[in-house]
Amino acid sequence: MSTTKSTNIHWHDGHLTRDERYGMLGASGCTVWFTGLSASGKSTVAAALEQVIVQRGIHCYRMDGDNIRFGLNKNLGFSAEDRAENIRRIGEVAKLFADSGSIALTSFISPYTADRDAARALHEETGLRFIEVYVDTPIDVCEERDPKGLYKKARAGEIKGFTGIDDPYEAPEKAELVLRPAEQSVEDCVRSCLELLEREGLLVSRQEAGVNG
Repeated sequence: MSTTKSTNIHWHDGHLTRDERYGMLGASGCTVWFTGLSASGKSTVAAALEQVIVQRGIHCYRMDGDNIRFGLNKNLGFSAEDRAENIRRIGEVAKLFADSGSIALTSFISPYTADRDAARALHEETGLRFIEVYVDTPIDVCEERDPKGLYKKARAGEIKGFTGIDDPYEAPEKAELVLRPAEQSVEDCVRSCLELLEREGLLVSRQEAGVNG
């Protein structure tokens, strides 16, 4: 699905370099990619992190797996091919947000290593930071939470190809950060994310950058 089918198209550069854009906006874009099992706590941590970052005056936007399937990816199901296309599309969208100077937070199960690696490569080949955060919650804890009742349906055979039940989850081996919500509070998880972003110099507000307006 990733092959370009359009013909007679040409890339059109704008008048701003990325450095100029970031400098004038007082920004430093990147993508923080949360991955983990369903009910692992990805969306909870990402939503809390988004709130803290925006409160600091830093442009940040969160993209959630379910939410994206109501619009951009409403035509995709959960086959391996559709899952790959789902992640490919959000990787492209996150790259645009990061390029614009925003901190893009993505919260997707994204179970396959190859798909996550492709999203990383998409960023890194254009000089954008990609930070993978593995939300490592044991499946028995996820099943106990099961806020949407999905594990129960999967165990009953009502959902086929459910990640962690009858479809694999390939855990990251070199994630920049590993969170364990079963052992850490949401506040601790957010603090760990902030500390990483600060170490990487990615939390720069307009005020700190000396940008007025």
